[in-house]
Amino acid sequence: MSEPVRLDGKAQAAKAGAADGGIVETVKVILQALLIALVVRSFLFQPFNIPSGSLIPTLLIGDYLFVSKYSYGYSKHSFPFSPDIFSGRIWGSAPKRGDIAVFKLPRDGSTDYIKRVIGLPGDKIQMIEGRLYINGKIVPREAVEKMKTSDAYGHQTAVPTYRETLPGGVSHILIERDGDTGFFDNTNVYEVPAGNYFMMGDNRDNSTDSRVPPDQGGVGFVPLENFVGRAEVIFFSVEEGEEGWQFWKWPWTVRWSRLFQPVR
Repeated sequence: MSEPVRLDGKAQAAKAGAADGGIVETVKVILQALLIALVVRSFLFQPFNIPSGSLIPTLLIGDYLFVSKYSYGYSKHSFPFSPDIFSGRIWGSAPKRGDIAVFKLPRDGSTDYIKRVIGLPGDKIQMIEGRLYINGKIVPREAVEKMKTSDAYGHQTAVPTYRETLPGGVSHILIERDGDTGFFDNTNVYEVPAGNYFMMGDNRDNSTDSRVPPDQGGVGFVPLENFVGRAEVIFFSVEEGEEGWQFWKWPWTVRWSRLFQPVR
């Protein structure tokens, strides 16, 4: 019958040291991976998912997209938890009309919103009978084939759909769920203050945006400092009501045609 192998003191110490070294290396790898992820998230790209229908048909509930952090430079809102490390914006460029951008809700400074840039600093924005006016001029739109979406009661219905072309040439599709008589289809003139922007959803009758003042639960004007980044590409998408992590459902729930589509 063989005797158990016994390690001398040096061998035991070497084995313990190897185990400790393995743990240390594992911790180092994890910390390095977390640091790389933090750098990428803060300075390059950040993933977001779409929880609401305010940008239908451009973005759908269940879309997952990458937002470029470098497009508008960096503010405190570029970093997790918006640390108060500096004010204003550095290495920045101004958002362009027509961009779809993520920003921090001005009234709380923490909630992420995503809308389209409609008004630039100094612009005068108004809605009259469902039509968008910028600086007193009506923004052209043309009717296209109707799309289906949920109405105010959650029923699927075909709604008026248009291609709108903003000053500067950005063209996009919008829907008017309630026609041209929605709640915010007639407004006063909004004059965008210096250093601020006017944001709207493409689902014009189902979007809480800059047409709604903050004291009424809306967005109001968005300061440049609050911008997080510009939406770039849809990297994943699942049907509304489905969970993206349920991979066993992917053959049926993933919207394959939306994957890797640029956001415009």
